[in-house]
Amino acid sequence: MNHERASGLAMIAGSAGLIITLMLHPSDRGLFSPEHYESAARQLIAVHSLALLSLPIWFFGAVGLMRRLGWPGTAGLVFYGFGSAAVMTAITFDGLVSPGLAKQIIATTGTVGQGWRIAFNYNSMIDQAFMRVFIVGSMAAIALWSAAILKTRVLPRGIGIYGLLLSAAGIIALVTGLMNSRPHVFGMAIVGEALWFIAAGVQLWQMTPASTNQPLPLPQPQG
Repeated sequence: MNHERASGLAMIAGSAGLIITLMLHPSDRGLFSPEHYESAARQLIAVHSLALLSLPIWFFGAVGLMRRLGWPGTAGLVFYGFGSAAVMTAITFDGLVSPGLAKQIIATTGTVGQGWRIAFNYNSMIDQAFMRVFIVGSMAAIALWSAAILKTRVLPRGIGIYGLLLSAAGIIALVTGLMNSRPHVFGMAIVGEALWFIAAGVQLWQMTPASTNQPLPLPQPQG
């Protein structure tokens, strides 16, 4: 399997993992019910573990995209790496810290008092802050990659146009507070990014190896 096909497959697989995470993400209500805590905690940890596994796969695909785009794609990879570090922290807080915190609340008080509710909300605020950093970094990366696609024509123009529109809509939704007031908008942004990665991944999968990856020709004998 050449590098383009491996990168394309990684972009598709990483995107699928994050979409599955969003689909199976449970609510926090079960965490505070002693009879439902164990199942809710297992599901929360499982789906966030899948998301954490998807991140390096997604990043591997992004590296392949950057290589195909050349130097214009490097800046996008920097922003994407910055965003990936933020979302990794957010996923860890939401999926691995929250179950333990909820268990301590139940074990200590048996109910969710006001003080513990504040502590849990503080954990959620940290999670949301890192998710907003991810939106900025990932949308900036997609915008830069999309601009490079339109310039180099390495991938179809439609992917570049969609990426620019998606990144603009995502940043506007974040700046105007729409993502805070309507949480489903954040999910829509993640799905939109995943669809962009899937579209780019399919194109990489179908490509022949880039010329920079081809072996150099052997020197011809003189005389």
